[in-house]
This record gives sequence, C-alpha cells and structure tokens, in this order.
Amino acid sequence: MESDFDNGPFLTSSEFDSLFHRLKTWNNYPAESIERGALNFVTTEVVKNAALAIQSGQVISLALPWNTISGPDNAKPAAHYMVSLSQFESSEPTSNRDFISVDYHGKAVSHMDAPTHIVYKGDLFGGKKSIDHVTTEGSTWATIDKLGPVVTRGVLLDAARLREVDYLEPGTAIRAEDILAMERKFGFTISQGDCVLLRSGHFARRAAVGVWNPDNLSAGFHVDVMELFKDRKVSVIGADGDSDVRPSPVEGVESPIHALALPGMGIPLLDNLQLEALAVACAAENRWTFQLTLAPLNIPRGTGSPLNPVAVL
Repeated sequence: MESDFDNGPFLTSSEFDSLFHRLKTWNNYPAESIERGALNFVTTEVVKNAALAIQSGQVISLALPWNTISGPDNAKPAAHYMVSLSQFESSEPTSNRDFISVDYHGKAVSHMDAPTHIVYKGDLFGGKKSIDHVTTEGSTWATIDKLGPVVTRGVLLDAARLREVDYLEPGTAIRAEDILAMERKFGFTISQGDCVLLRSGHFARRAAVGVWNPDNLSAGFHVDVMELFKDRKVSVIGADGDSDVRPSPVEGVESPIHALALPGMGIPLLDNLQLEALAVACAAENRWTFQLTLAPLNIPRGTGSPLNPVAVL
C-alpha cells in the first residue's frame, strides 16, 4: 500500500483487526457503568484536579459557529430561521423566536460522538450487536444521554506548533512518537481521565488557502497513538478535524481511529473543534493543560450531540 501522503506506516486489514482485539476494553468496566466506557476514568478526584488547572481564569469556547452555508466541507448545512417576529405580535411583551436543526455527524459542526455511533464488524462497544440495539428510533446502548456532562482536564496537543508551522498539510499523520515529543517540549504528561485535543491547524489552513473537502483528506492521528492513550487511561479524544488521518493508512477501514475509539475502547470523540484561540492562549501562558467542560444535549437514544466545549485556563 503506497501513498503520496505522510500518513503511514500502513496496516493490512488483518493487522488492524488484531490491533482492535488487543486494544478493546469490553471487559474493563463494571456492568452498571460500561456504557460510559472510558469516562469511567473521570473520577471525583480527576474532576477536582481539573479545577487545579485553572490559573488565569480565561474562558474559551471550542465550538465552530453554526454553519448554514453549503460548501465542500458542509454538504448538509445546518438550518436556522425565524418562526416569530415581535412586530407581528400584539400582546406585551412581544418576542422573537427561531428554529434550528442539524445533521451534525459531518465536518462542519462541533459535536460529540457516543460509543454507539460507530460499528465495527457488526459490534458496538462491549460486544453488543448493533442490529439488536439500533433502529430508526435510535439506540438503546451507550448513547449520548448516558455520557454527559463531563468535567475533566484538557490537554492541547499542538502538533502544528511542535513542527513549527502554522498548520499541517492534509494527509499528515500524528504518531505516538509525536505525542511523546509534545510532552517533552511543552512540559505536560497525559494522565488518567484527560481529554486530549489535537490541533493540526485545520481551520488556520482553511482561512489561509481556502475550503477543501476533508472527507478523504485531513491531518489526524495514526492508529499507533491508541495504545499510548489506552496505557494513559485517556477518557476523551478530540481534534480540529475528526481525529482520523485521511487517507486512511489501514486497508479496508476508512476511519480506524473511530473504530478503535468508539466500538473498541469506549472513548467518546469530539469532532470539528475550533482550537485556534485555545492554541494562542496556551502559547501565551506557556502551558497546555486546562479545565474542560463537555455538556452534550440530553438526547435519549442519541448517537451523539452538537457541542460547545468550554476550556478554562
């Protein structure tokens, strides 16, 4: 398997399948909380320690603006329109009311994936069969309403800054060795319960050179990071893309990070985050850890939710 991109090393489908079964954590959690997967690592002590990461008190939203404009990276735009205007009402007080809707699993909406979102060879996280739990009415297993809210420590993995560039080119893989290099250079250690956030500079590149379709072309993690994340007991993974390097380095598997994280390890994913302001603030304060709050919508049977993550430095 050859590629013009720096997205290797490459794995065959059988090599990936072996990796999946080696890393899966289906038997690691008690029955009463297994649907929360790696969020079991966010203990009360982890939450209290996350508060200790607050120093300057700067608050930063990590969500993209609600995007109603169609484009190469937004095939199904969100909807937003007014359903009532105050000038057409008579009783005081009058009101302005609006409507929103969204197909958020894509490349244009900041969102959180629950474990039930992704299926690998018919299996959901914990070995449950998707066909037994997911219907047109939603899912009955490992859904978004069973995950949030989450307060933990966030760690910014600024891969662009590590390589001293404004942004990584699409198709660039971030490997385990890069994460270890970031720990050494920036002075942090990924620990139990952390939410790791990868900044490739996706939206800095979008602003500089224009829009492209990231469905099959984006910087992201190589699958070799997942063993490190398992060893460190990471609770959540996020990125300014969707965490997967594209093109995929795995034969026959388009989104290997999604497959390992969600059905394999029960690690929720945060996709399409706006990390540029956070990166500037972290560089200015010379620290890359902070308190992070994730509050997905309470959607029974939901596979995920739009999200506005909030970092407090």
